[in-house]
Amino acid sequence: MNTIIRKSMLSVAGLAFAGGIFAGPIAGHNDTATAAVDAKPVAVVQADKPDTGKLIPHGTQGAQSRIALNDEQTANVKAIIAATKKAGMPERAAVISIGTSLQESKLENLGHLGDRNDHDSQGLFQQRPSSGWGTPEQITDPDYSTTAFLKGLKQVDGWQDMPLTVAAQTVQVSAYPDAYAQWEQQAADLVAQYWNS
Repeated sequence: MNTIIRKSMLSVAGLAFAGGIFAGPIAGHNDTATAAVDAKPVAVVQADKPDTGKLIPHGTQGAQSRIALNDEQTANVKAIIAATKKAGMPERAAVISIGTSLQESKLENLGHLGDRNDHDSQGLFQQRPSSGWGTPEQITDPDYSTTAFLKGLKQVDGWQDMPLTVAAQTVQVSAYPDAYAQWEQQAADLVAQYWNS
């Protein structure tokens, strides 16, 4: 079979050809146009859950809290994980982000709460437009608010090696800096559950 026809057939079959080497195994061929390739089933293997040692490298600090999540909160967890992956950051960044959001909003994308609002804090991370986090529309967008949080986290030297509460507090500058620690186990469990889904 000539090279042009072979490349066309492989292109239709979804196989790539680059630099004279085929991507993937080739069962063999002969020079006749009627050659058949034995197809074998491909097994899809689910990736392992993230390593707990990577999710909680220092162990949890203090008593842990846990809440049941509704569909909206679960969707926000998935949005945080997606934004973390998009930013090219590891699972530990997702644990810190989810733990922070659990403390700040219980993973609810809160708009302005009027008299009950903490200044002008809004969204999953209770970010403030007046502090430069973005517009109310931006900080109530889960992808934007997570990306903004992660940009702050990237600027913290050694964040990967810090306890969650220290890393979160360095970004958030909360009046209650130790409060983040109570959510580390649930955040790690959520990342383990949804990171590869």
